Amino acid sequence: MPKNKRSGQACILTDKDYSNLRKHIQSPKYKLLLDIAWFTGERWGALVKLKVEDVYNQATPREYITFRAQTRKASPNGERKTRQVPVHSTLLASLTAYKPDADCQWLFPNRDGSGPMTTRWADKILRSAVERAGMDAMGISTHSTRRSFITKLHRQGTDIYTIKAITGHQDLKALGRYVEIDTDRIKGAIAAL
Repeated sequence: MPKNKRSGQACILTDKDYSNLRKHIQSPKYKLLLDIAWFTGERWGALVKLKVEDVYNQATPREYITFRAQTRKASPNGERKTRQVPVHSTLLASLTAYKPDADCQWLFPNRDGSGPMTTRWADKILRSAVERAGMDAMGISTHSTRRSFITKLHRQGTDIYTIKAITGHQDLKALGRYVEIDTDRIKGAIAAL
């Protein structure tokens, strides 16, 4: 997906953008995929590999979503770490409403249920929603939800060390690339001197 005028960075989505995208996804399964991306900030490569047991205890949503180490991107030194994210109340409502296939271990299975859906298929779903919503010129990609999650936490005053603990980043330099600082915030900081 193109990242127009974004210097190679996926665009940051507002709550309104997220709602608009969600409205243009028909399948409850794919709405849940977007919801988990939005409320956890995890990469889509790990999202599509979620197992039902990572999210549900039988039919009840867990308090934390577990992204297993083997499904997550490795750090520069090759290390992978399991990440657990508390379930936001809005996400809890989506998880409660959704009923995963009892005969499949994958939360987002491929067509025959033999494995997880591919990241490529998830990207296609997002791309279709972006086009139907008329948002294709914005530079939205699957990484937009991660950048939006991190930037939103930062804008709400969450300190960078807490964000690092939430996202599982190994160093602050890598995390810093996700945070978008708008010009109003820069002006406000200077005005406060």
